[in-house]
Amino acid sequence: FLVPQDHLGSTGLFYSLSAFMLFLCVAGTAINVPTIVCTIQYKKLRSHLNYILVNLAVANLIVSSMGSSTCFICFAFRYMILGPVGCKVEGFTASLGGMVSLWSLAVIAVERWLVVCKPLGNFSFQPNHAIGLCALTWVFALFAAVPPLVGWSRYIPEGMQCACGPDWYTTNNKFNNESYVMFLFCFCFAVPFTTIVFCYSQLLFAVKAVAKAQAESVSTQKAEREVTKMVV
Repeated sequence: FLVPQDHLGSTGLFYSLSAFMLFLCVAGTAINVPTIVCTIQYKKLRSHLNYILVNLAVANLIVSSMGSSTCFICFAFRYMILGPVGCKVEGFTASLGGMVSLWSLAVIAVERWLVVCKPLGNFSFQPNHAIGLCALTWVFALFAAVPPLVGWSRYIPEGMQCACGPDWYTTNNKFNNESYVMFLFCFCFAVPFTTIVFCYSQLLFAVKAVAKAQAESVSTQKAEREVTKMVV
């Protein structure tokens, strides 16, 4: 927090990463803002799947506008010039946006599984279901992002000391980092990842079953190949 960390890399490397973070900030804002605005403006775009994609866009916008802009400034000065408070803000927003993005991908997988495989019979996935699941992604993300602010782990500079994240490194301290990392691995990685793998594998099995039943249909075989690529 006090001096440039020039021992970690050349000045050119710091400035290059600063420029890259500026690019992420500008590009992320330019891409995600129109996505959100267009969905709000045009009623025809307000489908249940688009609600989830907008949720993903909002999360990405937080990361690009808050996280990338903070890193842009800090890489330009070659250290976490914004101090401990700026470190917490950047670490929290990046963690929050990242977790919402991950859980949104899991929600998309669940939505595709419900719509295509119909495990619940005639259940119809409606916009209110999508909104409820999107709200749940923010709750789950807060479970991951808030603890380092209140004493379970902590946000510290990492890597080249110009970006902040949870303390993965130190052990046997008052912040109980070990249990927090295990919580992140189990709840914030293993659960959404398993959900994504399960839902898309079921989708793949369903499509292959249809393709097998309609082996003479060229269009069905082509669709099966395309869906398989998407799943992979």
